[in-house]
Amino acid sequence: MKLFLASILLLTSTNFLLAQNQLTLDQAIKIALQKNTDLISQENELAKGESGVDAAYGNFLPDLNAYGSWDWNRVEEAGRTSNVNGVNVTFPASNSESRSYGVGASSNVVLFNGLSNFANLSRSKNSLEAIKLSIEGKKQEVVFQTINLYYSVVESDQLLKVREEDVKQQQKNLETIEERNRLGSLTKADVYQQQVQLGNAELEVIRASNTLENAKSNLLYYLGLDVLEKYIYSESLTDKELTILDTDISTDFTKLNDLVNQALANRKDYLAQKLTLDSFNDNVTIANSGHWPRLSGNAGYGSFANAVGDIFNSHNFSAGLTLSIPIFSGFATQNAIQIAEVDAMNYKLQVSDTERLIKQNLQKTFLDLSAAKKALLVTEKNVKAAEENLKIEQEKYNLGAGKLLDVLIASTAYQNATTNYINAQFYYIRLSEELKYNLGVLDYTQYE
Repeated sequence: MKLFLASILLLTSTNFLLAQNQLTLDQAIKIALQKNTDLISQENELAKGESGVDAAYGNFLPDLNAYGSWDWNRVEEAGRTSNVNGVNVTFPASNSESRSYGVGASSNVVLFNGLSNFANLSRSKNSLEAIKLSIEGKKQEVVFQTINLYYSVVESDQLLKVREEDVKQQQKNLETIEERNRLGSLTKADVYQQQVQLGNAELEVIRASNTLENAKSNLLYYLGLDVLEKYIYSESLTDKELTILDTDISTDFTKLNDLVNQALANRKDYLAQKLTLDSFNDNVTIANSGHWPRLSGNAGYGSFANAVGDIFNSHNFSAGLTLSIPIFSGFATQNAIQIAEVDAMNYKLQVSDTERLIKQNLQKTFLDLSAAKKALLVTEKNVKAAEENLKIEQEKYNLGAGKLLDVLIASTAYQNATTNYINAQFYYIRLSEELKYNLGVLDYTQYE
């Protein structure tokens, strides 16, 4: 009974450790959204954008400054004699001391500056919204990249299993051939040929294992985790991936224009660029304000006294308007306008390039999906045909009616067909996610 309980505890603790090291696709995406440095950097920029909007609103408000003053003065004069109207007058030594106190406040407000303050507010708001959209777009990119990297691990693991099964089969064939060689029904050449086949299969296992480890390392590095840490990954396709494989994604090329319009309306990176372009146009308005007059108002209050108790007995009020008309600035204003206009034109080209790239990516994804659907069907049939052919050749060889070379060729064909089918599955799944990403509808909120 004690041994049974100990076994149960051992199994429970082992399952707990395994659960601790389990890394599913959903967990990987959540980790990536929390630890991706590029995403964190963009989120940090959000505080700067919000502060910029507050400062832009502040430009419409009057500033307010308060001041206080205290002065002390002491004069020590020695006695002296001065001639006043021909009469010598003696002034005795004297000491005098004075103190003065003052308080006051002043305020200035810009009433008109060529619409520069309005353009600055618009620019600040656009920049803030662009940052928010960029963060959303970056989250979609992080989700998409994590999906790709995770599927690389699962795909590599599936291919490794295929290679390992091949090694087992080749080892079994070698044992059979060696036994028949001892009985004299097969030549030594058949044994050597099968040994080579087994060695090649073992080499493929090593290569597949290295590919798997590299895929794991790439994923862990992207997630910001220790690449030497051991995790347990999904060993097979989940219900979600199987549903994708069973879904016949429409690749009707006539609907491409509708999808392009959908992408242009949803792609966060493209929308962020359009807002940034608006900010560049606001820079042109700000530069042009240098040609306009500037009107500002000011108001002040002050009070001075020689004693603290009398400080508010006297008052000094002031108010005024200042109109500044630019006449010549040494071409500085024109230079600022030229720089702002060129920057806006150049960034508009970037926005156009992004729009064309979105169209190109959607077109490519459409074409690839169309080919991937056919490849999925063809490779699945090829696996069945290659498996059946291998059984036939193996049976013929076992009965002495076939050649070992035919068995080896059939085995290689089966391995290639299985590999191609696995590749086709994951390629189709990746393309389905890529289509969502290109359309800007890849949902990241479910992982936050």
